[in-house]
Amino acid sequence: MAEEGRVLGIDPGEKRLGVALSDPTGTIANPLKVLKHISREEDAETIVQLAADHAAVTIVVGQAVNWDGEVSFQGRKAARLAGAIRAKTDIPVKLWNEYGSTQAARDARIAMGVSREKRGGHLDELAATVILQNYLDAHSQHVDYV
Repeated sequence: MAEEGRVLGIDPGEKRLGVALSDPTGTIANPLKVLKHISREEDAETIVQLAADHAAVTIVVGQAVNWDGEVSFQGRKAARLAGAIRAKTDIPVKLWNEYGSTQAARDARIAMGVSREKRGGHLDELAATVILQNYLDAHSQHVDYV
């Protein structure tokens, strides 16, 4: 079932957190911004504020899971961030498998025709967008149009 309202997506990283936001119907994810990682508590506070500012009804945090389904070290850090966010808001916070999101972000840059020289740099926003879009797609109502 589709979300009713905006959904905020987070790609947590060591140095930066990518942030994406869905459209009001909870159908399409778009890059929003990149946050500099400060501390789990301050990051959680900033995320909660962003969710409030954009009237998000759900916050989705990407969680790294290994190929064998085991939650990785980074995935456990993501779970702790999600817990810190939950402690600061009543907005539902969900963990979502981010496996392959960075590679998908790289592939998206290539598909968009971004030159090799400009393809370097951070993929945080795009990875957050991929994570959020995967979540939205998995939770959407598929409607066949005649």
